[in-house]
Amino acid sequence: MALQVTVWNENVHELEEPEVAERYPDGIHGAIADAVDGDDRTVRTATLQEPEHGLTEEVLTNTDVLLWWSHCANDEVSDEVADRVVDRVHEGMGFIPVHSGKNSKPFKRLMGTTCNIKYRHGGETERIWAADPGHPIVDGLEESFEVPSTEMYGEPFDIPEPDRTVFISWFEGGEVFRSGVCYRRGRGRIFAFRPGHEEYPIFFQDEIRTVLDNAVAWAAPTEGADAVWGEVEPKEPLDD
Repeated sequence: MALQVTVWNENVHELEEPEVAERYPDGIHGAIADAVDGDDRTVRTATLQEPEHGLTEEVLTNTDVLLWWSHCANDEVSDEVADRVVDRVHEGMGFIPVHSGKNSKPFKRLMGTTCNIKYRHGGETERIWAADPGHPIVDGLEESFEVPSTEMYGEPFDIPEPDRTVFISWFEGGEVFRSGVCYRRGRGRIFAFRPGHEEYPIFFQDEIRTVLDNAVAWAAPTEGADAVWGEVEPKEPLDD
């Protein structure tokens, strides 16, 4: 059965800023969807402007991996939809927040922290290092690669200690950042990936597309064992 992938985008910049619309004529969600499409996947997109932000119960029930790009409209996502995403992650759906998706309601609720950073606009070079070269998300990459022009994110990054730190970035201005981190929450796998500022054509860069493609494969649900919750009968006889 094909992996069911949903790419979510707040879609505000494309609607309000001609430069972004020109850079991403199919939307940022369209560029990401193209990067992660494949013969063994069915990829759909959803945006903030749709009813229930395009993330209905039915859509999320039929989503194996959700990629989430956001920036300036995180607070416009309804609490009901955010909780719905969190519940699906605990049930086993993979979740990949991209760029300022780190400030999304679902990611902050899954982390239980502010997820605050320092940042700077200006278009400086970022060098992304594979801090965990054996991780499947780095398959097909060199030990490092450059994003020629981007927004800076800098430490400290107010997140829990990651299960794995896959990428660390260095910026031209001197800062560093944990730019690719992995978590498990319930049955679900989470990979937060830093690059993707809308002012730059980052999602057309081969290395970035490779990371996202690999991340979808890694975050896909695994079968595991059945889980039983609540009050249960004993498996063995108990003395009266």
